[in-house]
Amino acid sequence: MPNFAGTWKMKKSENFDELLKALGVNAMLRKVAVAAASNPHVEIRQDGEQFYIKTSTSVRTTEINFHIGEEFDEETVDGRKCKSLATWESENKIHCQQTLVDGNGPKTYWTRELNGDELILVRAQGGSEDVRCIRM
Repeated sequence: MPNFAGTWKMKKSENFDELLKALGVNAMLRKVAVAAASNPHVEIRQDGEQFYIKTSTSVRTTEINFHIGEEFDEETVDGRKCKSLATWESENKIHCQQTLVDGNGPKTYWTRELNGDELILVRAQGGSEDVRCIRM
């Protein structure tokens, strides 16, 4: 079983603004969000298939606790409440499908994949016009 535990610093980010735009976030909020998320501090603790992930930026801190294969409460990258379900996509990759609790909106998901000493986070808005944000 892969070990995701550790403290992670972002080296590279692609398409974060484009993802927020696809999710309907207005230009002013996108500018603030992109600036705030440019240097996140991510802490991951793992006990088997139990995960705790804390992401801190200058604007907000989010924490999620989940067990692979069990539904949990989360917020999408644009702050909408959702039910999430994380599963193993491959030996080193977690896929998490997010389902909105209220209202309609784009389908979203995230993946986290270990690739050597890199952790690759993909946040995406799925559908006919899939928009993906990749953060290493």
